[in-house]
Amino acid sequence: MSAAQKPHAPTAPAVTLPGRPCSAAAALHVVGEKWALLAVREIFFGNHRFEAIARNTGAPRDRLAARLRSLEQAGVVERRPYNERPPRYEYHLTESGRELAPVIRALLEWGDRWVLEDRPVVMVHEPAADAGTTGGTQSPAHAHDLDAAWICRTCGEEVVMNTLTVDVRAPGWDRSGPREPSPSDV
Repeated sequence: MSAAQKPHAPTAPAVTLPGRPCSAAAALHVVGEKWALLAVREIFFGNHRFEAIARNTGAPRDRLAARLRSLEQAGVVERRPYNERPPRYEYHLTESGRELAPVIRALLEWGDRWVLEDRPVVMVHEPAADAGTTGGTQSPAHAHDLDAAWICRTCGEEVVMNTLTVDVRAPGWDRSGPREPSPSDV
């Protein structure tokens, strides 16, 4: 079983949502609000204190505080104390929060391509110094703009949209929506 397929214990409380049973809908229930994803972006960028997150997102303070509380309850962020008197906390991504990095990257890339003319934020890849070592010859590490691809862990091929199909496994549903109950369902 690959790391992508490895089951994790859900950190967010289970919810029942209207419409098609879908992990995307459940994920959006947790992080789909604008201020929630922008808070995750800021913490991912290394801004851990409320003041910096508020300044860099432009979120109203009360709404940001509510989003950070909900992200904490869902297990996406954790608060860590940095001052005892008065009590002050920093926000850090949990494993679940760190796994949102590809979502942030995808939103940045989509915005660069379809919304903005200039790239105000660029993800830069800084390979480890020994990552280029082959046969005793070490290539120097070099930083470069990230040009990431979606690679299938099973076959190693790059995934493109026309090679994907949808396998709906939710009982009573198919690709077009809810199925009419069959005699065996009753």
